[in-house]
Amino acid sequence: MNKPAEIKLETVPVWINGKALAPSGRHGEVFNPATGQVTKKVVFADPGLVDAAVKAAAEAFPAWRDTPVLRRARVMQKFLQLLQAQQKELAKIITEEHGKTLDDAMGSVQRGIEVVEFACGIPQLLKGEYSENVGTQVDTHALRQPVGVCAGITPFNFPVMVPLWMFPLAIACGNTFILKPSEKVPSASVRMAELFKQAGLPDGVLNVIHGDKAAVDALLSHAGIKAVSFVGSTPTARYIYETAAKAGKRVQALGGAKNHAVVLPDADLEFAAEALIGAAYGSAGERCMAISAVVAVGAAGDPLVKLLEKKARQIKLGVDMGPLVTRQHRDKVASYIDVGVKEGARLVVDARQQQTPQEGFYLGTSLFDHVTPGMEIYKNEIFGPILIVLRASTIDEAISIINKNPYANGTAIFTESGGAARRFQNEVQVGMVGINVPIPVPVAFYSFGGWKSSLFGDLHVHGTEAVKFYTRTKVVTTRWPHQDTPAPGFDMPTLG
Repeated sequence: MNKPAEIKLETVPVWINGKALAPSGRHGEVFNPATGQVTKKVVFADPGLVDAAVKAAAEAFPAWRDTPVLRRARVMQKFLQLLQAQQKELAKIITEEHGKTLDDAMGSVQRGIEVVEFACGIPQLLKGEYSENVGTQVDTHALRQPVGVCAGITPFNFPVMVPLWMFPLAIACGNTFILKPSEKVPSASVRMAELFKQAGLPDGVLNVIHGDKAAVDALLSHAGIKAVSFVGSTPTARYIYETAAKAGKRVQALGGAKNHAVVLPDADLEFAAEALIGAAYGSAGERCMAISAVVAVGAAGDPLVKLLEKKARQIKLGVDMGPLVTRQHRDKVASYIDVGVKEGARLVVDARQQQTPQEGFYLGTSLFDHVTPGMEIYKNEIFGPILIVLRASTIDEAISIINKNPYANGTAIFTESGGAARRFQNEVQVGMVGINVPIPVPVAFYSFGGWKSSLFGDLHVHGTEAVKFYTRTKVVTTRWPHQDTPAPGFDMPTLG
């Protein structure tokens, strides 16, 4: 009997110094979450490959730093055009490796493209400051200069958007970059590197490596890397921040979330319920800005839960909502359904009773009511299609619930009261706030990031804060003395 032919899997390479490399050594498996099948293997970088990427970036840095800012902007504009032309191709890669629906993937690519549009304005964003005659015949000006080799470590849930939050702005500012995307979704990052080279980016300015914790640790400890950006879970964000900061690097590490939406009795409940369904179950709940906890205030509670139940049951797997990224993650999310029932929450919609495709990592929608802050399903970031509802008597109680939570990424309020909304945005201790907007992800020229345990570091990603993160300020004080100018003395200089 003949043995079945061995299927040869495509290998996702690393990208170092403008070339795709696929050396032998450790590899990981890449799955199609919709089928559960292994479709590719991906190169796992060892410390030697990480060092090669850093060396390439370090060697490319001086010339790229000294490239006129207008020329850097023109390369960025060509990259933008290529991204726009290949948007659907990138979205298909996301769907194949992450499991998002194609429409959802297209939207996420578009949000990343908007950051590249912002990066094209880098000549304006890098303008310094100048003060004439701060002292007798003395002028002072401030410059923004790149920090050097930067690294970005990105999560599985947005394989294009989150990397585009980082490397375009870092590169536009004159830095070189090493991207370490999630090994679960590696292909889109390599494709973007190819497009950037096609746009005219010099070799070595952008490098892509893959791998697990070994690759991450090699980046965090490498003396040649000056700055690290990260998006992921809070425990990992804390580790990234502490490890990289201890190694003398500047760090922005965005962590997890438990995003609340407050619904007041005066809200348009149909509108609110429709918005919350998309915010909770879109992308199968695998996004750090998903609304995973609703705080229903007073009389809004019962009718809102009925609407949420009706709409949650109408979601079609494979059409409205895709699979979760891995079997292990699907099973972990599903285990929280049992946890919630044991804790005494009322299970209104049960994913375990819904029919799912036989193949793939699918999980249906679940909805819990009468959840309390002491329950594990409230305290943990589940990162899946489980929505919980808490009850509050007043807006004061709702704000208190949110402010006591250790996460502070995003929040929203649904109301027709301008006074209540203004009070909410003033008092809630969360980094991004939506008013009748369920997922308040800022546009590209504002910055994205939370507070408390949702952020480690001082500066958020994209927008003007990213320009500050990827540059250092240098202040220059100038005097061109005349013959009658007195020589500097030994006392503390004053400029009056």
